[in-house]
Amino acid sequence: MADAHATLLQMKADLDQCGQGRMTATALGRRWREAAPALPLPPRFGQVLGGLLDRLEAGALFSEESCSFSQQDLLDSLRLWADLAAAQLPGRPGLT
Repeated sequence: MADAHATLLQMKADLDQCGQGRMTATALGRRWREAAPALPLPPRFGQVLGGLLDRLEAGALFSEESCSFSQQDLLDSLRLWADLAAAQLPGRPGLT
């Protein structure tokens, strides 16, 4: 289970990089789509994540915030998803 926690920590680090402008939304979406299947989560988590990433990647076509799209709101939603996913993972990193 330590691998799942490490994967989620890396996903959160990628999210921080995107929020700081050091990673594009497209790159974030690709990395999260590659990493998420390694997490032992209920199927609903994958469905919700897919929807969030679809919107983030579609919104990457816009160069700034608009009334129908807010990259920051989507990043906040991904952060919430990651927090809820962490709560679903059995065990705690570093504990046996």
